[in-house]
Amino acid sequence: MKRSFHGLAKTSPAFIAASWAALLLGSAAYLVGLWNAQMLLNEKGDYFTLLLFGLFASVSLQKSVRDRADGIPVTGLYYAICWFSLIVALVLLTIGLINATLLLSEKGFYAIAYALSLFGAVAVQKNTRDAMKITHTPRSARSVSPALD
Repeated sequence: MKRSFHGLAKTSPAFIAASWAALLLGSAAYLVGLWNAQMLLNEKGDYFTLLLFGLFASVSLQKSVRDRADGIPVTGLYYAICWFSLIVALVLLTIGLINATLLLSEKGFYAIAYALSLFGAVAVQKNTRDAMKITHTPRSARSVSPALD
């Protein structure tokens, strides 16, 4: 691993590629499974919404954890909401899969694809944050607002 001038280990291209692959493969598998599922359209919509909610909650939680680790203030309320949102997304998916009239193998497929998607989203966010920290441009010189980094 190469070290940058800030002492932070540079993320390897293999891990960056694996992170993107996990996010894309997990999300694509989940969505293809939904597309081909023999369920009502409103059920498909529920599972799709849970994927989007879980991805957002996991990235938001990762960002708030990283902000705290880097000394950037994060309110306790926002931090708690991030944890609550991720837990709710996981619980709702679990309840939905338990009550679904799917084969056990299909339920497992959705659960694994969902978990892979969340892992990939967190890893991609981590890699993005690491890359920003290594290049370390001052906030005033960035084109992205502080809320988006």
